[in-house]
Amino acid sequence: MASRISKSCVDEIVSRTDIVSLIGEYCNLTQRGNDWWGCCPFHQEKTPSFKVSEDKKIYYCFGCHAGGNAITFMIEYNKFSYVEALQELARRANVEISYEDGSSPVVDSGYERREQYIELYTRVASAFNYWLLNREGGKFALKYILDRGLTLETIRKFNLGWSPSDGKWLHRFLKKQGFSDEFLSDSGLFSKKYPEYSVYTDRFMFPIRDRRGRVVAFGGRLLHPKNDGTDRKYINSPELPWYKKGEILFAFDMAKQHIQQTKQVIFCEGYMDAIAYHQCGFTNAVAPLGTALTEEQVRLVKRFANTVLLSFDSDEAGQKATERAILMCRHEDLEVKIIQLKQGKDSAEIMLNYGVDTLTSDVNSAIIDSDYLLEKLLKKYPKDTPDGKAHAAAEFFNYIDVLQSSVQKSASMEQLCRGFNLNPEAAKRDFINRKSNQRMELENQRQERVESADQNQLKIGQELRALFAIISDISSAADIIEQLTADDFEDSSARNLFIVLKECCNNKNLSLENIISRCDKELQRPIVEMTSTGEFSKNAAKAVQDSFVFLKKRSLERKRIELGAKISAMSPASDEDILLLQNLLKEKMDIDKLIEAMKG
Repeated sequence: MASRISKSCVDEIVSRTDIVSLIGEYCNLTQRGNDWWGCCPFHQEKTPSFKVSEDKKIYYCFGCHAGGNAITFMIEYNKFSYVEALQELARRANVEISYEDGSSPVVDSGYERREQYIELYTRVASAFNYWLLNREGGKFALKYILDRGLTLETIRKFNLGWSPSDGKWLHRFLKKQGFSDEFLSDSGLFSKKYPEYSVYTDRFMFPIRDRRGRVVAFGGRLLHPKNDGTDRKYINSPELPWYKKGEILFAFDMAKQHIQQTKQVIFCEGYMDAIAYHQCGFTNAVAPLGTALTEEQVRLVKRFANTVLLSFDSDEAGQKATERAILMCRHEDLEVKIIQLKQGKDSAEIMLNYGVDTLTSDVNSAIIDSDYLLEKLLKKYPKDTPDGKAHAAAEFFNYIDVLQSSVQKSASMEQLCRGFNLNPEAAKRDFINRKSNQRMELENQRQERVESADQNQLKIGQELRALFAIISDISSAADIIEQLTADDFEDSSARNLFIVLKECCNNKNLSLENIISRCDKELQRPIVEMTSTGEFSKNAAKAVQDSFVFLKKRSLERKRIELGAKISAMSPASDEDILLLQNLLKEKMDIDKLIEAMKG
């Protein structure tokens, strides 16, 4: 059986974690007074209601009520297990993990495995980069990419590389590094049918990094594909435990700072397009990873930007991708503009053939999405026929649907009516009729979610509320806790929380972050909510004393009822029974006096 991570180690991990820096990697935070605020990363909102308390080391959303400490955040956001969250935070805080029995860690978790593969990918990326820049076999690839307009500085910045034509080279190289056959077979780097052969043979390599800049995957481009179409131009890493392509954006780790500064992000189609933008000074450019843009990727940039510029290819597939992306981004309440590349298919082509000025001009001339969509509809449907008007309106309604502002909806409807010479009242009726059934269905789904959440919500009884009040004044809580026992609680949740508090007192570490880290998940959220809302902040000392009196009085009343039942059930038949009865009566009288004193 694997050992448990020691509680003292958990306390150290939480205390040494900068929660503002941690959560700041996932959403944009702005300081207000002593706290930090931003839009919640757990639900969609327009006005920031997500608070991070630096001194208390907790976060809380006043909208969706998500809350907890650094451990909770890593579990909820990254879907880590409890142990995985601790391991990641320990790595970040440079804390060596210790175990309750003093044993060494058992390296068998998914987290440890992921970290080992990320280390492997980092080594492989460096090896590919060395091949491109320094080995004879990479010379033609280096010439090819320099001829495409990339500079050596850009190549080094993105750690671009070359995989040699010898399909077994990578396996031999990694075996010499000490990696086992079994480990390499699950790495995603080698053929399942021929385990010694790399899947990236003879390709230009794009390392794909996560938001922290760690290599987690690769894209491999064939520079000279056969004309018969038998060779795949691109080979991308498959879905892996440490790599979910729909949740990562190429170049996001390098673009994040500029995105935060400008509040704008450029979505482009491929690796080379993003790299071209960066080389031309637009370091807020990112790209999906060989698939269509996903909701997760849009939400990732939404935490840092409020405007999206779409720069997909000018061919038919690229234009369809643009339309899908518009709806996706508008649904997340992001402003959307379209970069229309007039001199070429993509940004890489324009950079090579026309230079920075032309690409800059195209970016600065980006048009708003409603203009772009109406322009396409006017080319697609005749505006002087009933069918043309109806088809155009039906398509544009999809855009109006996802707008989050009533003003935007109204203005876009007017724009549609002007463009296709529609009767405004008729257009609005069509839109309302179309939406009525959808709204009813959505409301039913919402009600089902609310009912489900109510059923699963922890019931906050009087005993729990009393403990919450005691926790609210942490400076005086220890003295109160010492006067209570677990027997003073009838509610199992309250008893569990008290045991945690008692344990913290015994360890002389009664802090809010320590309490939260030791509590069950169902208790963490209400504790954070109580603390963040300041429910007991007014006259905290009185709230603590009143709560103590309530708990002791309630406990004594339960004991009095139990004693009364025992006394009523007795029928003394011996001197021993009579003595027991007298002791019970005396105990009951003492409790009566204590309860009476508390009333005063």
